[in-house]
Amino acid sequence: MQFSRPGKPTDNAYIESFNGSLRDECLNVHWFDDLTDAQTKLQAWRQEYNETRPHRALNELSPLEYKARWAERRSEIH
Repeated sequence: MQFSRPGKPTDNAYIESFNGSLRDECLNVHWFDDLTDAQTKLQAWRQEYNETRPHRALNELSPLEYKARWAERRSEIH
């Protein structure tokens, strides 16, 4: 497996996009009092990101909405 080259964010655009979202939506927004506070806030952000936050790659649907629509279309086919 190859690694991204230093200074070449386009080598892995997906992770660079995720890192930007994490920084803009969580790390730059919150002040962490201690490790437990950081874990709690990061967990809440992760859950929102993976369940309810709309994603451009999913046509502005949340992952849960996208999953439900996918399952609905799949059941119609079978």
